[in-house]
Amino acid sequence: MTLALLIALPFLGAGLPLLAERYGRSLCAVAAALAPLLALGLLLGEAGAVIDGARPSLYWQWLPQLGLNFSLRLDGLALLFALLILGIGLLVILYARYYLGKEEPMGRFYAYLLLFMGAMLGVVLSSNLLLMLVFWELTSLSSFLLIGFWGQRSDARRGARMALTVTAGGGLALLAGILLLGYVVGSFELQDVLAAGDQVRAHALYPVLLVLILLGAFTKSAQFPFHFWLPHAMAAPTPVSAYLHSATMVKAGVFLLARLYPALSGHELWFYLVSLTGLTTLLVGACMALFQHDLKGLLAYSTISHLGLITLLLGLDSRLAAVAAIFHVINHATFKASLFMAAGIIDHETGSRDMRRINGLWKYMPHTAVLAMVASSAMAGVPLLNGFLSKEMFFGETLDQHMLGSFSWLIPAAATLAGVFSVAYSLRFIHDVFFNGEPINLPKYPPHEPPRYMKVPVEVLVFLCLLVGMLPAYTVAPLLAVAAEASVNAALPSYSLAIWHGFNLPLAMSVVALLGGILVYALRQPLFRWYAGLPSVDAKDFFEQQVQRLVALSGWLTGRLENGSLQRYLAWMMLAALVLVAVALEPLPSLGGTLPRMPLDGITALGLLLLALAALATVLFHRQRLVALLAVGVVGLMVSLLFTRYSAPDLALTQLSVEVVSMVLLMLALFFMPAYTPQESSSLRGLRDFLLAGGIGTLVATLVYAVLTRPYENISGFFIDNSVPGGGGKNVVNVILVDFRGFDTLGEITVLAIAGVGIYALLHGLRLFQPSTDAQGRSWARDRHPLVLATLSRILLPMALLVSVFIFLRGHNLPGGGFIAGLVTAVALILQYVAMGVQWTQQRLPFNYHRMAALGVILATLTGLGSWLFGRPFLTTAFGHFSLPLLGEFELATAMLFDLGVYLTVVGTTLLILANLGKLTQEPATKEAT
Repeated sequence: MTLALLIALPFLGAGLPLLAERYGRSLCAVAAALAPLLALGLLLGEAGAVIDGARPSLYWQWLPQLGLNFSLRLDGLALLFALLILGIGLLVILYARYYLGKEEPMGRFYAYLLLFMGAMLGVVLSSNLLLMLVFWELTSLSSFLLIGFWGQRSDARRGARMALTVTAGGGLALLAGILLLGYVVGSFELQDVLAAGDQVRAHALYPVLLVLILLGAFTKSAQFPFHFWLPHAMAAPTPVSAYLHSATMVKAGVFLLARLYPALSGHELWFYLVSLTGLTTLLVGACMALFQHDLKGLLAYSTISHLGLITLLLGLDSRLAAVAAIFHVINHATFKASLFMAAGIIDHETGSRDMRRINGLWKYMPHTAVLAMVASSAMAGVPLLNGFLSKEMFFGETLDQHMLGSFSWLIPAAATLAGVFSVAYSLRFIHDVFFNGEPINLPKYPPHEPPRYMKVPVEVLVFLCLLVGMLPAYTVAPLLAVAAEASVNAALPSYSLAIWHGFNLPLAMSVVALLGGILVYALRQPLFRWYAGLPSVDAKDFFEQQVQRLVALSGWLTGRLENGSLQRYLAWMMLAALVLVAVALEPLPSLGGTLPRMPLDGITALGLLLLALAALATVLFHRQRLVALLAVGVVGLMVSLLFTRYSAPDLALTQLSVEVVSMVLLMLALFFMPAYTPQESSSLRGLRDFLLAGGIGTLVATLVYAVLTRPYENISGFFIDNSVPGGGGKNVVNVILVDFRGFDTLGEITVLAIAGVGIYALLHGLRLFQPSTDAQGRSWARDRHPLVLATLSRILLPMALLVSVFIFLRGHNLPGGGFIAGLVTAVALILQYVAMGVQWTQQRLPFNYHRMAALGVILATLTGLGSWLFGRPFLTTAFGHFSLPLLGEFELATAMLFDLGVYLTVVGTTLLILANLGKLTQEPATKEAT
């Protein structure tokens, strides 16, 4: 339960800051911190056991048939990322208290932040890949809300749309890849997937599923060529950038690579795709960072570069490289989050992030300057700071690979070049912001230090950079070891976190990067002039243009396909069915099979002939609406008789009841429509329809003949054998509806009730005047409610209700049930409305049909929930046989309560529609209406 509570706490706590906002900003921040603080306490309580080798887990069945279960596990990798999510999240909450302005909705900001925090915890703690995908998409949605928090700004809206589009598109690819991975392994449970690495790599679908999964990871972690969305997401408030774009969201992609490393790595395709993508991203991000004038823009591109570094390490496909990748995840999260917060402080106190204006801040903000310079030095890989240690491991691992053969030297050379630019942009951050003259035209002058507690989160993170850099073996080593071991799912080779490893090649690469970075920064002016001469490409504008082109193409295609013509829709659908079925039947050697043909007796032949003639009459007289309606009624009646002929009385009763209700509904609707349909179709369209109808009819007949003349297996035997022992009823059809497929029936009555309410809403307040004459100009009869009909309807009502009760009670063992009984009841009550009028009937039957339909759905749902109280699956039927004096033995089943819900829903919804449609005829015609 602890693991489930870890995920649930941020979601449950999201409402607290909204409630506390009215009582002050500080209390709002405290309310936002309560849930993460409690979750962090629970996590630390489990941390010791995880470091000692335990893996706390939780497994609840959810949808086992789909492979989706609520399964969680806390191993070393999940522990590391959960600590980053909760620890940095708490620091961001404190920081945001002083960053956000007084006029901004702080409660809403914290609510979004906690929703994102809960989604990220779900991603890292999920032990079921489908469950992880659910939380993965939640991170995209919640990050969209955070990036677009300043919705009044165009750049925030566009940046949020871009981030959502790119990451959601990658999420769709990831969904397809995970489904293929589950298909190959035969399970979506993480332990099964990680244990099946050899099976996955040997499968023919490995290249496809690998590319799809990598698309999901690369788009989330802003890898080239999907890196463009991250700099434009900097339009978000700086606390969002510090949290999402350094410590959590963009780390989700590398987390996925590390999580699935045992199942997907070990193949040359993994090396080429992952390492080369990471290397390209590393170089592109490092180069672009140097030329950014916006402080957060520089940090955004440096984040892209460092994410490429981590991806490159995971692509090198060695266990020590995986250790280095996990180590750099830790280090990058600390120094980059602190740098973003420092940038936010500078922006907050100067009103600008332009490094060409915010110069010489050392003498105005010395405390902030020291913190930012230490964090920048860690980013550059200066010794005695945490970034130096992981970058040394990174350089060493680039030297220890030989996948490119004689060109393997390119990877360490490119890594060194990226290190040069890393030092250069870090030095620019330090020199241009805190030295380099005096500030130029700052919106807020003179700048000064921020509030004391706004610097506390930066101080904590910078202190961690120093502590890990100087004492790695005593601080981060146990957590790093258990996280890396969980990532590779195997024992780790020996490695050292010592600060000094002697004079070696990685150290030489670090020295070259440090000196080269100083040189590049010193010669930056020619580089800036060269960069200024390059074509200017605005990623936001380019992205928006492509989106608009896609929207225009979609609009054109939609206009061509969806032109409002129901005939065209049906024609395309029938043509597609005709082609697909014809192609499927073409390989058959012969149309007929080996089974003997059923003899055709005279009664059946006569019924089929009447059915065909009624259908033909419907087509021939379709312009005369009343005649066509009567012909359709004959078709329905003949179908009912056909069901009876082939021993399906339940279907016959249902069909007959539905036909009566449909006829009443259509008669009420036809009252307001012209008696004749004008001719609108051309001769060419008529020929098209004739050919399509003839082709579909021939094809269906051919398909039925091909199926029925061949041996086949059906599932009816299972239901017949299990109807009595499993459902307690002899009427197999009813047992299927209320037990075996009860969930389907629950969904159907829910949709029926929703449709009834929707139709009522459409009819409510609608005024239609009844015509004064019929189509031939004859006046209506003066007696609106004939005496014979009124008298007979009163006599028939109790008889119909008695029949309805009889059909309902016997439905579990004989033809009948709640649906048929409900229709019989509805028809009987509708007859009262027709015979006696709406007002007379409602005075004597003051039923609220809305509540009746809702009560039916609720009763059916509660029947299903009741089985949970006894530890059985949802909608499991319980039944038993009882004996009473005089009555003898009888059976009771919970399915009767479910059937009662069906009955109430059908009656309530049917009368809700028909009675309100009948009310429309009560308005007399006016002169204008006539």
